[in-house]
Amino acid sequence: VQLQASGGGLVQVGGSLRLSCEVSRSISGIATRSWYRQVPGKQREFVARIVVNRQTDYADSVKGRFTISRNIAKNTVDLQMDNLRPEDTGVYYCRVDRAGGAGHYWGQGTQVTVSS
Repeated sequence: VQLQASGGGLVQVGGSLRLSCEVSRSISGIATRSWYRQVPGKQREFVARIVVNRQTDYADSVKGRFTISRNIAKNTVDLQMDNLRPEDTGVYYCRVDRAGGAGHYWGQGTQVTVSS
C-alpha cells in the first residue's frame, strides 16, 4: 500500500477529528500532498494541500477550521479538522503528486461522519 489513511470516525457537530495519511517511502520526488473528500453522487472535491515549500491551500468551505500539516519523521500528511459541520461528512482521501507531472497516488479513503 502506497498511501494508508486513518483517523476517520463519527463525531458530533462542532467536534474535531485528525486524519493521518502515511506515505510510503518508496514514492520519491513528491511535490504536493493533498486531501480530498467525496460524498455519494458527487465528484471528489479538493479540501487542502501542502506543497514542498510548506505553502498550504484550502477550499473556501474549510478555511479557518481545517489545518493540513506534514510530519517528516513519520512521513505522514495530517489533516486536523475542527468545528466540524454535517456538510463535512464524506470519505476523505489523501493524495500525493510527484513533481514534473510524474504521476500521483491515492489513498484508500477514510469515512468521516458528522452528526447533528
